[in-house]
Amino acid sequence: MELWVGLTIAGAFLQNLRSLLQKRLTGELSVNGAAYVRFVYAIPFAWFYVAYIWEGRLPEINFAFIAYVIAGACTQIIATSALVAAVSGSHFAVGTALSKTEAVQAALLGLLLLGDAISGLAMTGIAVSLVGVFFLSGSIRTKDFLRGDASVWYGVLAGTAFALCSVCFRGASLALEVDLETIDPAQKAQTLGFAERAGFTLAVTLTLQTLLMGIYLYLREPGQMVKVATNWPIGIWVGLIGSISSIFWFSAMTLQNAAIVRALGQIELLFTLVTSIFFLRERVRAREIAGMCLLVFGILLLV
Repeated sequence: MELWVGLTIAGAFLQNLRSLLQKRLTGELSVNGAAYVRFVYAIPFAWFYVAYIWEGRLPEINFAFIAYVIAGACTQIIATSALVAAVSGSHFAVGTALSKTEAVQAALLGLLLLGDAISGLAMTGIAVSLVGVFFLSGSIRTKDFLRGDASVWYGVLAGTAFALCSVCFRGASLALEVDLETIDPAQKAQTLGFAERAGFTLAVTLTLQTLLMGIYLYLREPGQMVKVATNWPIGIWVGLIGSISSIFWFSAMTLQNAAIVRALGQIELLFTLVTSIFFLRERVRAREIAGMCLLVFGILLLV
């Protein structure tokens, strides 16, 4: 198994766990307040990781890194809010499915912004896995896409924003200059090369997102800041698990095309379905079995 594959699967699993914890906060916090928790409580863990992995050294930051981080941070905030709005509407399945088109959109954006071309086999895998996602997302009818319901457009926006932020995070990580002269090249060059880039990119991104959303909440939803603070027992776990998940995601996208990583990351849906079957004792339907098979087949084409 290639390293990026293991990192992506681990990141998807932990992301599913973080989402379950974060869901417990939605009863007390607003959409933006719940989204803010994942950023503010993850910062200490992200910077601790940076301090450990960089061993007291500092990266050489350039304009491209700053531009990609700002674009990625902003579009991820938009994507998170759009996804919550999409699944909160009257067409939950449609909104969810459209948000998962991020892999296809990331393939195009990656080619345009970074020159990341992908093979025909990988593109086939992305397409097959996307069909599997549609099967898993629920009973979707063609007319649902034509009604112009807000959930549809929020789903499209979420997919586009997630695709753009993934490509930008990969661009930022690749643009970061890493000084490896002080490290034994025979032992650490490759490992610390991608790990340092990914860790620092994540820490800077989380810091920027916390500042931006903090200013917004202070001005528009001041009461949410107090609620975010009082929910620290759950928030700490959301931050810890979320930061580890993001480290895996960012590392994988440093090593591999963002579109392929996001496509493989759809394995998170399988984790969610397995949880519902074995822990919640929900019945699995034929459509969901077909979706699982297509998703697995598409993933096998990718790896």
